[in-house]
Amino acid sequence: MSLEHILLGMLREPASGYDIKTAFDQGARYFWSAELSQIYPSLQKMERAGWLKSHREPSPKGPERRIYRRTAKGADELRRWLISGPAMGTERFAYIAQLIYFGEVDDFEESRRFLSALRERLHAFCELLESAVQEMRRTHSKFPDDLQPFELHEYISLRLGVRSLKAKVAVCDEGLELITARLAKETSHV
Repeated sequence: MSLEHILLGMLREPASGYDIKTAFDQGARYFWSAELSQIYPSLQKMERAGWLKSHREPSPKGPERRIYRRTAKGADELRRWLISGPAMGTERFAYIAQLIYFGEVDDFEESRRFLSALRERLHAFCELLESAVQEMRRTHSKFPDDLQPFELHEYISLRLGVRSLKAKVAVCDEGLELITARLAKETSHV
């Protein structure tokens, strides 16, 4: 998955880099993170590739802003990426790498703290996605039949995120049980 393709998807309507960052913080952050320092160079690269066009317009507050819109070439690239099949193997979960090497700490109390903190963060994130699902259900009288195509795909994505996070929380629970059992065993031998 590339930031450029996500930006192409987000540019359904013309927007400034700042507007895109705001939208990122409200939605895309559930599956991808990007800072303005990454977004602006990507937008410029995409414009050079002919995927975007931009123009300047007055800003309601402050200096002029550059507004980007997807071109036909950009729409073609987005479609090519979307129908190319699932992009797998590009996810990076630093916490999994930490967990792999946590044995180096050689302290099961620290392991328990780490897993507990991880579980709480994953659970909180899951609740956030579940609230977005509930909001969709509340705002549509004939849910899911009255969802627009982009909303239906957003709903499916949210459900995928919820299920994935629930599975990760369950694995944290299993890990906490294993660590707790190991601590109990070590304590009984002392």
